[in-house]
Amino acid sequence: MQAASVRLENVGKHYGDHWVVCSVTLDIRQGEFFTFLGPSGCGKTTLLRIVAGFVAPDEGVVYLDDQPMNHVPPWRRDIGLVFQNYALWPHLSVFENVAFGLRERKVARGEIERRVAAALKQVDLAGAEKRRPSQLSGGQQQRVALARTLVIQPRVLLLDEPLSNLDAKLRIEMRLELLKLQRDLGLTTIYVTHDQEEALAMSTRIAVMRDGKVIQQGKPREIYEQPADKFVAAFLGHANLFSGQVISAGEGSIDVDVGDGLTIRAGSVTASIGVRGGEKLFLSVRPEAVELQEIGTVCNGVNHIEGHVIAAAYRGSLIEYEIAAGDHVIKAHVVNPKGKPLFERNQPVCLRFAPEDVTLVNGD
Repeated sequence: MQAASVRLENVGKHYGDHWVVCSVTLDIRQGEFFTFLGPSGCGKTTLLRIVAGFVAPDEGVVYLDDQPMNHVPPWRRDIGLVFQNYALWPHLSVFENVAFGLRERKVARGEIERRVAAALKQVDLAGAEKRRPSQLSGGQQQRVALARTLVIQPRVLLLDEPLSNLDAKLRIEMRLELLKLQRDLGLTTIYVTHDQEEALAMSTRIAVMRDGKVIQQGKPREIYEQPADKFVAAFLGHANLFSGQVISAGEGSIDVDVGDGLTIRAGSVTASIGVRGGEKLFLSVRPEAVELQEIGTVCNGVNHIEGHVIAAAYRGSLIEYEIAAGDHVIKAHVVNPKGKPLFERNQPVCLRFAPEDVTLVNGD
């Protein structure tokens, strides 16, 4: 069955006076891997269930391939949903779990056997047909849940934090396998997660949600490098956020007084457009853009700041530092640290970052 596009037009849902989803409008293209990303309680799972048909919206319309779905029951939408807890029947074998949806649809026995075998092969579980869920690892159970959904040949695949119950190493392995499977099948997929790294690694596009609203949507790189506001900047990865007042706005750059004697320059083609002296702004600098040097070097250039190390965490592929500079605490990530100097706690350092790595963000 051919994958479908999904369109949400001003979709909203409330319980009493509380709107858990607020006027969400999204276009999800055929074959796209689209992620709803946000903290717990932001409305992402409710929105997913509205698409599935398990929750009826109080306003707006859900479309599949331009066909309105509001009054179409879940079992007639050709949508597959993989739950966070997998929802496998413990007393049934792997084969019977995967075949369950086909039996409910009165599919012929021979066709059931053929499609179950094909689905288990897709998720690399061929030969496990007779085993029970209790005999499987967490990753294998997740694959059974995925096979049970794929076997009904859905037009849209919905995934509600399906990797959250796995350990960190297995989670990375499974997300790569899941992404490869989705690409191979060309299946339109909507993914719900609070894990920013997961969203960045897997998604074609991301909708960042907060308080039932979509704050920003776009490609992972667009959202990471140009966050719409300080919430997105802080939630999607790590960010150093500064608030301050514009000292001067030149052609292509602005200087901002962020307090405690520190001035930060933001420089880009659009940095100074519409910015006036005295205006209050928020700035974002990603930790990986911050370079560290020993304090013996000259530390008086543009965006050069003196400070001292207050925390250092070695993580193999990177070292995470926290640097105190007056009242500011600035994060710095040194990637691939082998052969690079290591800075100890309380050691004076000079940190610096390029004006082009400073992003203006909305503070609302």
